[in-house]
Amino acid sequence: INSPQLKKALPEVGEDIKVMGLRRGKTIELTIAAAMISKLIPNPDHYFSVKEELKNKVHDYVCKLAPDYDIKIYINTADSAEHGIYYITVTGTSAEHGDDGATGRGNRVNGLITPMRPMSLEATAGKNPVSHVGKIYNALAKIIAERIYREVRNVKEVYVELLSQIGRPINDPLMANVKVIPETPPLTTNMVSEIRSIVHEELDNVTRLTDKILKGELSIF
Repeated sequence: INSPQLKKALPEVGEDIKVMGLRRGKTIELTIAAAMISKLIPNPDHYFSVKEELKNKVHDYVCKLAPDYDIKIYINTADSAEHGIYYITVTGTSAEHGDDGATGRGNRVNGLITPMRPMSLEATAGKNPVSHVGKIYNALAKIIAERIYREVRNVKEVYVELLSQIGRPINDPLMANVKVIPETPPLTTNMVSEIRSIVHEELDNVTRLTDKILKGELSIF
């Protein structure tokens, strides 16, 4: 997207590009946040035309890379023509209104650096505790993992992965994935049922994390 060729074809597309990928079986879903440059966007119709052309170009490119997969592309998913919401910026970057965090090697909600295990590089400190999933989902994943380990019998290790998508309600992630290593295989249906129950319960009550963070009851680094 930031190649000279695409910038020549679509100069309206800024340089601040974020891509989130999810593979489910034989389907690849790519959610792209692409800041548009305001002075090159005369009206909403032009904005959506650029967005559609960008989507088609990305789709064609990814299909060549992964010809055996069904490809789904989502761009600027928080857009709403009805409410006049578009991802348009002056500079073509999110720096004008970014929700930046204080990133550091030890800034994990569990205080650990775990290069040989799954980990998020998203900073939890310095971001808003109401809607920033980089903050909230890290804290929530830790809580869910701790509850599963504590409440479900026969669990040796547990990993919780939460993936959001711009525009989705915070209690409705695009993907919630739990990986469990039991003390003694196999993973039983009762264990799966208990784990699902914990995940759904914590997602339903996710907004309570805001108060806990603001009151200092929940460590974020």
